[in-house]
Amino acid sequence: MTSYIGKATSRVDGRDKVTGAARYAAEFGAPDLAYASLVTSPIARGRLKQLDVTAALKVQGVITVLSHQNRPLMADNDKAYKDQVAPRNGSPFRPLYDDHIKFSGQPLAMVLAEDPETASYAASLVHVVYDEEPHVTDITRQRNNAVALKAPAKPRGDATRAFSESDVRHEADYFVPIEHHNPMELYASTAIWNDGRITVYDKTQGVQNVHGYLCGVFECDPGDIRVMSPYVGGAFGSGLRPPFQVALAVLAARAISRSVRLVLTRQQMYAIGYRPAMIQRIQLGAKADGSLNAISHDAVTSTSQYEDFHRNETTWSGLLYKSETARYDHKLARLDLPTGCDMRAPSAATGVYALEAAMDELAEALKMDPIELRLKCYSDRDQSSGLPFSSKNLRECYRQGAEAFGWSRRNPAPRSMRHGRELIGWGMATGVWEALQMPITVRIALTSNGHAEVSCATADIGTGTYTIMAQVAADMLGLPLEAISIKLGDSALPQAPVEGGSWMAASVSNGIVTTCKAIRDDLLKLAQRLPGSPLKGRHGGDVVLADGAIALKTDSRDTVAIADVMRSAGIDRIEREEQTTFAKDDAHAHNTHSAIFAEVRVDEEIGVIRVTRVVSAVAAGRILNLKTARSQIMGGVVWGMGMALHEETLIDHRFGRVMNANIAEYHVPVNADVHDIDVIFVDEQDELVNPMGVKGLGEIGIVGVPAAIANAVHHATGVRVRDLPITLDKLTRKA
Repeated sequence: MTSYIGKATSRVDGRDKVTGAARYAAEFGAPDLAYASLVTSPIARGRLKQLDVTAALKVQGVITVLSHQNRPLMADNDKAYKDQVAPRNGSPFRPLYDDHIKFSGQPLAMVLAEDPETASYAASLVHVVYDEEPHVTDITRQRNNAVALKAPAKPRGDATRAFSESDVRHEADYFVPIEHHNPMELYASTAIWNDGRITVYDKTQGVQNVHGYLCGVFECDPGDIRVMSPYVGGAFGSGLRPPFQVALAVLAARAISRSVRLVLTRQQMYAIGYRPAMIQRIQLGAKADGSLNAISHDAVTSTSQYEDFHRNETTWSGLLYKSETARYDHKLARLDLPTGCDMRAPSAATGVYALEAAMDELAEALKMDPIELRLKCYSDRDQSSGLPFSSKNLRECYRQGAEAFGWSRRNPAPRSMRHGRELIGWGMATGVWEALQMPITVRIALTSNGHAEVSCATADIGTGTYTIMAQVAADMLGLPLEAISIKLGDSALPQAPVEGGSWMAASVSNGIVTTCKAIRDDLLKLAQRLPGSPLKGRHGGDVVLADGAIALKTDSRDTVAIADVMRSAGIDRIEREEQTTFAKDDAHAHNTHSAIFAEVRVDEEIGVIRVTRVVSAVAAGRILNLKTARSQIMGGVVWGMGMALHEETLIDHRFGRVMNANIAEYHVPVNADVHDIDVIFVDEQDELVNPMGVKGLGEIGIVGVPAAIANAVHHATGVRVRDLPITLDKLTRKA
């Protein structure tokens, strides 16, 4: 029998994507479709005083202009606007709710017209008068006014005293700017009207989250709204919460009793989620032999004035390395910006950057190899909780990654390696992420002709969920891959969490196993009724489904064809829907780990930085699909290059407005920036994390990459840049 799990399998949805058969949120139509365009705020804080829509309404083809003054009814309480991943504290943003202006780019009105060009033109004619209030959008101005959060982890000992008594000390600030998601697909929602009921095609990472949100906002019955998202053109965390355009599309459809499409412009997308700015202070104290005896990690991150969004940025320091003492502090700086949101590896991509850059600086002060220092401080336990890891093959990541990279040939002295006029730098860092899983429900229908349909409301945000679902189902049901069809991205399907946090592969694959076992047990019961059945008296654990038959594990010759079983029972279809939950494990810490090695070349004359090689060695449990897994890690590495050298949202703080809200001036790595990337999957068996031993890969690929590149730049140039992104002007500035 062919086995699919663990193989390099091409995407089952690949043909649809490259031929255009795959349809996205803005590609679903209706005969009565109207188009929406937004009028947005030019100020960061104040009140909407007057909205003159006279000129807009005179444009031929304009249907109406909606604002807080004439919109349909919406819920009047914060609870109704909460979604599954909303911050616990604060009041969620309510689009077109009242005259309060909370951030630049906030939607103030919505023009509806018969075509998109007319809607956009008419929106430009709406005249807005407002009362502007003082605003603040600069985290450095609010650093001293930041609000303290509850300590993210319990401190160990007196880290302040231990630091002062350390043989070698390192202390520095590290800064990560605001970064914005720039997925290929624009945020879009198409609300199809059908006699009061609405089907919403939305760009989202969780259709059921959006469904619950819309039902709350419009106080309607669950059956009145259905949310679908069969394909997503990139999200990276931006689609975890319902962006304001989905509520506005439904609001418009309810206002005019017609189907409505709202597609945000690229510039308008910068008024939704982003990775918050972050100032971190790291203190590392060590003994002369490299043993850590003090870690202090303080962070100030930005949030909006109306919600407290944050993640535990500082806890990664306490998790990774042995230290006699540790202290953590986290504060929030409130700014007149929209609420930030999760962006690939939230908290780890930023927190681990500061930690791993600081570890590199400490290694230099100790005159130790960076790997040697990390091995000296290596821990098989989560230092914050004291729990042992369910599995941790990070040592092997260091070994295999270093060997593939050629780390032993590194001259440790800065500016000691060069080729022509280019300085060469080699840097490395550690990556870490959580291994999570969430309750999930999967329905499978197996037909007598050897076909299975697997259904779950999960999303595929481009990570390959369609494919791994098909692989696992094919193996568990003993069917060829082409005999499996996948239905996902529909709020009417069985329950699924939002797709994020690298938990979906583990969750849905184990969910499929649970449901397949239920189908196997049903088939076994039916097979045992056959005259002379070789399976009489057997239990579910004694048999497998393989090659269209039920077979004994101990003797594959004892088989009964599934088609014969179902024909004898007089049924054409067996359908089961099962929920999978994961036992809470209070005895172990569950994490993925990686070691990243980077080579940079810096033109000594003009300062241009090129990342010429990256090796990423990853220990992440069982790998379901080597092809899509490698793609995930490569994508994370490229994004790490962006964090290190390119990405930065620039705000003119006089106006509180993003100035580079486009993909021409908001720089991301392009083809010419990306050279050799080598991905190594280090074997790691984990029988504790979940039955399949799957840990997830979406986030770990980026973690540690910015630090490895920053460390390589320092090795090449002798200049330590602690505020990202590292640009040529920073390499030449005076300290």
